[in-house]
Amino acid sequence: MVSGVQLVEPMKLIRKVAMYFKENRVIEPPPWAMFVKTGVHKERPPQDPDWWYIRAAAIMRKLYLRGPLGVSRLRKLYGGRHRRGHRPPKFAKGSGAVIRRILQQLEAAGLVQKYDRKGRVLTEKGRELLEEAAKAVLKAEAARKA
Repeated sequence: MVSGVQLVEPMKLIRKVAMYFKENRVIEPPPWAMFVKTGVHKERPPQDPDWWYIRAAAIMRKLYLRGPLGVSRLRKLYGGRHRRGHRPPKFAKGSGAVIRRILQQLEAAGLVQKYDRKGRVLTEKGRELLEEAAKAVLKAEAARKA
């Protein structure tokens, strides 16, 4: 059976959950978040001031869809093409510190928990949060179409 999280457009769901995080102070970006790049392959830090909340919501969505994920697997998912000047580009992993800190904050909020040395999974509270957000987005889309 397909869940509401899979039916909703990903960016709409991520924005909805990110706004929930920001409004309810579930997670807080650390002081260094405005200076840090999201990976070695990036040239500059993110321009969006809410990028921390968006990344946290995206990580939650990935945990919902892909099951237990650890920091290493998430680094691979958030990696990208590292441009190296005249040399050919290579793949570079995303920032482990950013992902690790977000997972720790989500764990402290009770939305994520560690799972048998296989990584982290969503708790029941985390699943409910994503499903409620997906329902709200679906309802808003249905109202807009009607």
